[in-house]
Amino acid sequence: MTYETIRVAPLTPRIGAEIDGVDLSQPLGNQTFKEVHNALMEHQVIFFRDQDMTVEQHKTFAGLFGELHIHPAFGEGAAGHPELLIFHVDENTKHPAGTFGWHSDVSADAEPPMGSILYLIEVPSTGGDTLFASMYAAYDELSDTMQRFLSGLTAVHASDHVYDDREERSRQNRDGANPAAEHPIVRTHPVTGRKALFVNERFTTHIKGLESSESKAILDMLFAHIRQPNYHCRFKWRRNSVAFWDNRCAQHFAMFDYYPEVRHGYRFTVKGDRPV
Repeated sequence: MTYETIRVAPLTPRIGAEIDGVDLSQPLGNQTFKEVHNALMEHQVIFFRDQDMTVEQHKTFAGLFGELHIHPAFGEGAAGHPELLIFHVDENTKHPAGTFGWHSDVSADAEPPMGSILYLIEVPSTGGDTLFASMYAAYDELSDTMQRFLSGLTAVHASDHVYDDREERSRQNRDGANPAAEHPIVRTHPVTGRKALFVNERFTTHIKGLESSESKAILDMLFAHIRQPNYHCRFKWRRNSVAFWDNRCAQHFAMFDYYPEVRHGYRFTVKGDRPV
């Protein structure tokens, strides 16, 4: 793609790019917004450095991409923003968000989020990287036979095992029902038209229509396939960095290798649609 108002530097040939030349705290012109959107579609996850945003400015930027998502378990509702997720890790944190395995956000929702925008204002001196995996690349490198086999299958995504008994679960959502949904194992991206794997080791529990041993064998194979590093990029956070990832075609995994240092930031998430 050609970009006129921003600079795009790919991290790897398959996924990830750093974006320069845009201040996310300010209103984006139509051309800049289009190019940021196009960069996300092309690279699946994009990164911005040296941003200085208030919560309101962060929310405004996220809202350009659609209606904002309210997390079923962890929404803070802080300062009148029910869509806001606060990420704070310190020496007292037992279960940092995002560190429990490769996943796309809230895939157990009937309409999983389109994208997530994480802004970190305090980061450890070293460590705390986030890894991202391209589900386009993971699908493309399966055999033709496996692609055909998976294309007719549906998987169940559940969240009881993810959200129950989490001490940081927000008070207003603690008693709510945890979502569960059925999604195609191979989904077609609504913008790019590309096919992507849509199972993850955090939320996907089993494949419909298969015996439990068959389901486990197929999912274990796919999870191991997704973990291959040739589908990944790795983002090294600095203070006031932003990551914006497309949950429809990318998964992520946050490293927790910086105990007892602090990692602090905010996330807004954009609603998506039912996978097809």
